[in-house]
Amino acid sequence: MQDRTKLIFIILIFLLFYFIPFNSINIQSAILEAFHMVQEYAREHVLFCLIPAFFIAGAISLFISKEAVIKYFGAKANKILAYGIASVSGTILAVCSCTVLPMFAGIYSRGAGIGPASAFLYSGPAINILAIIMTGRILGAEMGIARAVGAVVFSIVIGLSMSLFFRDKKPETEDNDILVSSEIKKRTLTQNAIYFLSLILILIFAAWAKPKEPIGFYSSVYNIKWYLTVGVLIVLFFIIIKWFNKQERKDWVLSTWIFAQQILPLLFAGVFVAGFLLGRPNTDAGIIPSHYVASLVGGNSILANFFASISGAFMYFATLTEVPILQGLLGSGMGKGPALALLLSGPAVSLPSMLVIRSIIGTKKTLTYITLVIILSTFVGWIYGLLF
Repeated sequence: MQDRTKLIFIILIFLLFYFIPFNSINIQSAILEAFHMVQEYAREHVLFCLIPAFFIAGAISLFISKEAVIKYFGAKANKILAYGIASVSGTILAVCSCTVLPMFAGIYSRGAGIGPASAFLYSGPAINILAIIMTGRILGAEMGIARAVGAVVFSIVIGLSMSLFFRDKKPETEDNDILVSSEIKKRTLTQNAIYFLSLILILIFAAWAKPKEPIGFYSSVYNIKWYLTVGVLIVLFFIIIKWFNKQERKDWVLSTWIFAQQILPLLFAGVFVAGFLLGRPNTDAGIIPSHYVASLVGGNSILANFFASISGAFMYFATLTEVPILQGLLGSGMGKGPALALLLSGPAVSLPSMLVIRSIIGTKKTLTYITLVIILSTFVGWIYGLLF
């Protein structure tokens, strides 16, 4: 079966290179746009978003006991506690659909049930508190409230649905350890909490996006983000020197590298394809012109909401970019229902993230997760369009 798959892949690659009209201006522009998008992704997201996320994932897989993960996020964990924590995780982590992947892989590899893990996977990028505030200020208070409520409810419904569909697929006795240190040094709960808090703060401050308004709390934090980041890095340096032994530090780096080599190639491939198909936001340089997309999301039909959900699921949105993009689409005639549908599907899912999710949980679970996001986004967008 593996050889057959390789043969099919080789044939498809051959046919693509044989028939693609590379002399076409549109094709050349789309290919160049794909490279531009990968470059933009590398410059803006890898160093200050993905690398901190990889180190967090490595720490989760190494220093959080499997028993603790199973206790709080496993199939037999308290549902209210597990889904309550997972569904609001995005209020703390201001990450995009790709940056959340290493952390999702980390908790899943330690034994988290597919339900709570899926709820975390959706809520991480979807419930970005700054993005929700921007949505309310720029697109209207009712849109911001609808996005916030919809995202929390979605994460719980998606998690419960995934748990129902695949409840017997991941036994808790399965050995999912990425790496187990041979010399784990005992630390107190407070020490572990400070250690993980410092990692999360580095991710938050380093990835803190520039707000649209030059005044206020978020703008003030943005102006000093690098001082805060360096300060927390210094604290982390003393923590790992004082509280961790040499073998643990080596194992942490190795565990981080395992996640990086698993995820990064798929992310770059997905970003390249997304850039070729749709281009960077507001460039209209992809092979699919953006005005075609805008023309299909007018009004509030089921089809318009469905198309908006599909488009959002395959597009890549960097943190906070979805709001000004939607502002432009609404000005071009996009309906409010499809706008909310895209807000609920776009930031949480993307073509690059789909490829990585599949490598972590498999094709069937990935397709189910994506389908749930698209169907729920379509339905809620349609209802919102009827009301507003």
